[in-house]
Amino acid sequence: MAYRNRVWPDGSVRAEPARGTVMGNRGGRIHDIETKEIIRTQASRRWICCVLAFKGRRRQVMGRGYTELFFLDEVTALAAGHRPCFECRREAARSFATLASQAPGMGGRSDADALDRALAAERGAGRGAGRGTRLQVDLRHASGRLPAGTLLQQGDAFLAISAKGLLRWSASGYAPATAGGTDGASGLAEVLTPPLTRHVLAAGYQPIWHASAGDASAS
Repeated sequence: MAYRNRVWPDGSVRAEPARGTVMGNRGGRIHDIETKEIIRTQASRRWICCVLAFKGRRRQVMGRGYTELFFLDEVTALAAGHRPCFECRREAARSFATLASQAPGMGGRSDADALDRALAAERGAGRGAGRGTRLQVDLRHASGRLPAGTLLQQGDAFLAISAKGLLRWSASGYAPATAGGTDGASGLAEVLTPPLTRHVLAAGYQPIWHASAGDASAS
Protein backbone atom coordinates (compact mmCIF):
# COMPACT_ATOMS: atom_id res chain seq x y z
CA MET A 1 0.00 0.00 0.00
CA ALA A 2 1.40 3.38 -1.02
CA TYR A 3 2.17 5.98 1.64
CA ARG A 4 0.42 9.33 1.37
CA ASN A 5 3.56 11.22 0.42
CA ARG A 6 3.08 12.15 -3.24
CA VAL A 7 2.52 15.86 -3.91
CA TRP A 8 0.11 17.12 -6.57
CA PRO A 9 0.58 20.45 -8.40
CA ASP A 10 -1.94 22.13 -6.08
CA GLY A 11 0.19 21.20 -3.06
CA SER A 12 -2.10 18.45 -1.78
CA VAL A 13 -0.43 15.25 -0.56
CA ARG A 14 -1.95 11.96 -1.72
CA ALA A 15 -1.26 8.24 -1.86
CA GLU A 16 0.00 7.24 -5.32
CA PRO A 17 1.84 4.05 -6.38
CA ALA A 18 3.57 5.66 -9.40
CA ARG A 19 7.13 6.69 -8.56
CA GLY A 20 8.19 10.32 -8.48
CA THR A 21 11.45 11.58 -10.00
CA VAL A 22 12.05 14.37 -7.46
CA MET A 23 12.02 14.28 -3.66
CA GLY A 24 11.47 17.09 -1.18
CA ASN A 25 10.27 18.08 2.26
CA ARG A 26 8.47 20.82 4.13
CA GLY A 27 11.00 21.70 6.77
CA GLY A 28 10.88 18.57 8.92
CA ARG A 29 8.57 15.77 10.00
CA ILE A 30 4.90 16.23 9.17
CA HIS A 31 3.83 12.59 9.65
CA ASP A 32 2.95 10.45 12.66
CA ILE A 33 5.75 7.92 13.27
CA GLU A 34 3.36 5.15 14.31
CA THR A 35 0.56 5.53 11.78
CA LYS A 36 2.73 6.92 8.93
CA GLU A 37 -0.06 9.39 8.21
CA ILE A 38 0.48 13.03 7.30
CA ILE A 39 -0.78 15.08 10.25
CA ARG A 40 0.16 18.65 9.34
CA THR A 41 0.90 20.78 6.29
CA GLN A 42 4.45 21.81 7.19
CA ALA A 43 7.11 21.76 9.89
CA SER A 44 8.50 25.12 8.75
CA ARG A 45 8.27 27.39 5.71
CA ARG A 46 11.38 25.77 4.18
CA TRP A 47 9.69 23.86 1.36
CA ILE A 48 12.41 22.36 -0.84
CA CYS A 49 12.82 19.90 -3.71
CA CYS A 50 15.78 17.53 -3.87
CA VAL A 51 17.37 14.75 -5.88
CA LEU A 52 16.31 11.18 -5.08
CA ALA A 53 19.86 10.10 -4.18
CA PHE A 54 22.67 12.17 -2.68
CA LYS A 55 26.14 11.05 -1.52
CA GLY A 56 24.95 7.52 -0.88
CA ARG A 57 22.73 8.52 2.02
CA ARG A 58 20.03 6.02 2.92
CA ARG A 59 16.85 6.90 4.78
CA GLN A 60 13.84 5.09 6.14
CA VAL A 61 10.77 6.59 4.50
CA MET A 62 8.27 7.82 7.11
CA GLY A 63 10.88 7.33 9.83
CA ARG A 64 11.89 9.62 12.69
CA GLY A 65 13.47 12.28 10.52
CA TYR A 66 11.86 14.67 8.07
CA THR A 67 8.96 13.50 5.95
CA GLU A 68 10.08 12.56 2.44
CA LEU A 69 7.67 13.90 -0.16
CA PHE A 70 7.77 12.92 -3.82
CA PHE A 71 6.82 14.73 -7.03
CA LEU A 72 6.37 13.76 -10.66
CA ASP A 73 9.13 16.27 -11.47
CA GLU A 74 10.53 19.65 -10.47
CA VAL A 75 7.86 21.46 -12.49
CA THR A 76 5.28 19.89 -10.17
CA ALA A 77 7.30 20.74 -7.05
CA LEU A 78 7.63 24.38 -8.12
CA ALA A 79 3.88 24.65 -8.73
CA ALA A 80 3.24 23.30 -5.23
CA GLY A 81 5.40 26.08 -3.76
CA HIS A 82 8.74 24.31 -3.28
CA ARG A 83 12.18 25.56 -4.40
CA PRO A 84 15.48 23.76 -5.16
CA CYS A 85 17.58 22.62 -2.20
CA PHE A 86 20.85 24.48 -1.54
CA GLU A 87 22.61 21.27 -0.40
CA CYS A 88 21.86 18.53 -2.92
CA ARG A 89 20.96 20.85 -5.83
CA ARG A 90 23.37 23.68 -5.14
CA GLU A 91 23.87 24.85 -8.73
CA ALA A 92 20.14 24.87 -9.48
CA ALA A 93 19.38 26.58 -6.17
CA ARG A 94 21.92 29.32 -6.81
CA SER A 95 20.52 29.92 -10.29
CA PHE A 96 16.96 30.03 -8.91
CA ALA A 97 17.99 32.39 -6.09
CA THR A 98 19.93 34.78 -8.34
CA LEU A 99 16.99 35.13 -10.71
CA ALA A 100 14.53 35.44 -7.81
CA SER A 101 16.58 38.25 -6.26
CA GLN A 102 15.71 40.41 -9.28
CA ALA A 103 11.95 39.98 -8.79
CA PRO A 104 9.83 42.87 -7.47
CA GLY A 105 9.79 42.95 -3.70
CA MET A 106 12.92 40.83 -3.19
CA GLY A 107 15.24 43.81 -2.75
CA GLY A 108 18.12 41.94 -4.36
CA ARG A 109 18.15 39.25 -1.66
CA SER A 110 18.98 35.71 -2.75
CA ASP A 111 19.42 33.89 0.59
CA ALA A 112 17.29 30.89 1.55
CA ASP A 113 15.39 32.77 4.26
CA ALA A 114 14.33 35.50 1.85
CA LEU A 115 13.19 32.95 -0.72
CA ASP A 116 11.26 30.96 1.86
CA ARG A 117 9.51 34.02 3.27
CA ALA A 118 8.46 35.14 -0.20
CA LEU A 119 7.24 31.71 -1.27
CA ALA A 120 5.41 31.18 2.03
CA ALA A 121 3.51 34.42 1.41
CA GLU A 122 2.59 33.19 -2.08
CA ARG A 123 1.77 29.63 -1.07
CA GLY A 124 -1.34 28.45 -2.82
CA ALA A 125 0.23 30.13 -5.83
CA GLY A 126 -0.84 32.37 -8.64
CA ARG A 127 -2.83 34.76 -6.46
CA GLY A 128 -3.88 37.96 -8.21
CA ALA A 129 -2.56 41.05 -6.45
CA GLY A 130 -4.97 42.23 -3.78
CA ARG A 131 -7.82 40.02 -4.91
CA GLY A 132 -7.35 37.01 -2.64
CA THR A 133 -8.22 34.62 -5.45
CA ARG A 134 -5.99 32.72 -7.84
CA LEU A 135 -5.02 34.36 -11.08
CA GLN A 136 -7.03 32.98 -14.00
CA VAL A 137 -5.90 32.70 -17.59
CA ASP A 138 -7.63 31.84 -20.87
CA LEU A 139 -6.04 28.63 -22.14
CA ARG A 140 -6.09 29.98 -25.69
CA HIS A 141 -3.54 32.61 -24.64
CA ALA A 142 -1.80 30.89 -21.71
CA SER A 143 1.39 29.98 -23.56
CA GLY A 144 1.86 33.58 -24.65
CA ARG A 145 1.24 35.05 -21.20
CA LEU A 146 3.03 32.60 -18.91
CA PRO A 147 6.50 30.99 -19.00
CA ALA A 148 7.21 27.35 -19.79
CA GLY A 149 7.15 25.34 -16.57
CA THR A 150 3.97 26.99 -15.26
CA LEU A 151 1.21 24.64 -14.08
CA LEU A 152 -2.51 25.41 -14.28
CA GLN A 153 -5.64 23.85 -12.83
CA GLN A 154 -9.00 23.54 -14.54
CA GLY A 155 -11.51 21.70 -12.38
CA ASP A 156 -9.87 18.41 -11.44
CA ALA A 157 -7.41 18.59 -14.35
CA PHE A 158 -3.87 19.99 -14.34
CA LEU A 159 -2.15 21.46 -17.39
CA ALA A 160 1.49 22.42 -17.91
CA ILE A 161 2.77 25.13 -20.23
CA SER A 162 5.75 23.86 -22.20
CA ALA A 163 7.73 25.34 -25.06
CA LYS A 164 5.91 22.89 -27.33
CA GLY A 165 2.41 23.81 -26.11
CA LEU A 166 0.00 22.67 -23.41
CA LEU A 167 0.55 19.31 -21.73
CA ARG A 168 -1.96 17.44 -19.62
CA TRP A 169 -0.46 16.42 -16.24
CA SER A 170 -1.06 13.10 -14.49
CA ALA A 171 0.64 11.32 -11.60
CA SER A 172 2.51 9.12 -14.08
CA GLY A 173 3.46 11.69 -16.73
CA TYR A 174 2.35 14.17 -19.37
CA ALA A 175 0.29 13.92 -22.55
CA PRO A 176 -0.41 16.54 -25.24
CA ALA A 177 -3.36 18.87 -24.66
CA THR A 178 -4.38 21.22 -27.47
CA ALA A 179 -6.13 24.43 -26.42
CA GLY A 180 -9.58 24.58 -27.97
CA GLY A 181 -9.37 20.94 -29.00
CA THR A 182 -11.74 18.06 -28.37
CA ASP A 183 -9.89 17.03 -25.21
CA GLY A 184 -11.45 19.96 -23.34
CA ALA A 185 -8.31 22.10 -22.96
CA SER A 186 -10.15 25.39 -23.42
CA GLY A 187 -11.74 28.08 -21.27
CA LEU A 188 -10.31 29.55 -18.07
CA ALA A 189 -7.78 27.87 -15.79
CA GLU A 190 -6.26 28.86 -12.45
CA VAL A 191 -2.51 29.51 -12.26
CA LEU A 192 -0.86 27.34 -9.60
CA THR A 193 2.84 28.22 -9.93
CA PRO A 194 3.68 31.08 -7.51
CA PRO A 195 4.42 34.56 -8.89
CA LEU A 196 8.05 34.54 -7.69
CA THR A 197 8.65 31.19 -9.36
CA ARG A 198 7.00 32.39 -12.56
CA HIS A 199 9.43 35.33 -12.55
CA VAL A 200 12.33 32.89 -12.20
CA LEU A 201 11.02 30.71 -15.04
CA ALA A 202 10.48 33.72 -17.29
CA ALA A 203 14.04 34.85 -16.56
CA GLY A 204 15.42 31.58 -17.90
CA TYR A 205 15.49 29.01 -15.08
CA GLN A 206 15.28 25.48 -16.54
CA PRO A 207 13.36 23.10 -14.26
CA ILE A 208 13.55 19.31 -14.44
CA TRP A 209 10.69 17.88 -16.51
CA HIS A 210 9.46 14.29 -16.43
CA ALA A 211 10.72 12.31 -19.43
CA SER A 212 7.17 12.02 -20.81
CA ALA A 213 7.20 15.78 -21.51
CA GLY A 214 9.90 15.34 -24.14
CA ASP A 215 12.02 18.43 -24.79
CA ALA A 216 9.49 20.66 -23.06
CA SER A 217 11.90 23.51 -22.34
CA ALA A 218 13.23 23.88 -25.91
CA SER A 219 11.71 26.55 -28.10
